[in-house]
Amino acid sequence: MELEAGLQLILGPSGGGKSRWAEHLAASSGLPVVYLATGPRLPHDPDWQRKLEEHRCRRPMLWSCLEVEGDLEPALRGVLPGSMTLVDSLGTWVAAWLEEEPSDWDQRCDALLGSVSSFNGPLLLVAEEVGWSVVPATAAGSRFRHRLTALLLRLQPLARRTWLVVADRALDLDRLGVLVPQAPVPTA
Repeated sequence: MELEAGLQLILGPSGGGKSRWAEHLAASSGLPVVYLATGPRLPHDPDWQRKLEEHRCRRPMLWSCLEVEGDLEPALRGVLPGSMTLVDSLGTWVAAWLEEEPSDWDQRCDALLGSVSSFNGPLLLVAEEVGWSVVPATAAGSRFRHRLTALLLRLQPLARRTWLVVADRALDLDRLGVLVPQAPVPTA
């Protein structure tokens, strides 16, 4: 596996295998792994606790795991060089800040993009592809989908590799895909 510095995006639907693929890439790197978990603790939600436990059981004991919840940007700035960093996942990070006003949200995204672009090492970032389902019936659902999708579009140019993981298959989009051209801006 590649050990180059830089961002790799691992995208896909819920339950498609993206976290396991990111964990495989991290383990294959041969580097010490720093796992940044962005999910909330939610101690009174048994289903969420089961999901967290599944993730914990898959991680090797030697990996360093930090439960950063919404504090991803400072956690990225604090990672020491020489390790493979895995962030799981961008969707739970977006959810943590879903109630922020648009201007505050834009500033938060700018800060995250700055942390990612200046990150000095290999970085695996897991994110949900949320546009494959029905249109959300709630304002919060629509806001989540819009914010996550817009953030992924801003992160994509920073990525040296992008994976799509679906049905337990990892596809290298940089090798297999063709970039969709931007729509021309109409002139008056």
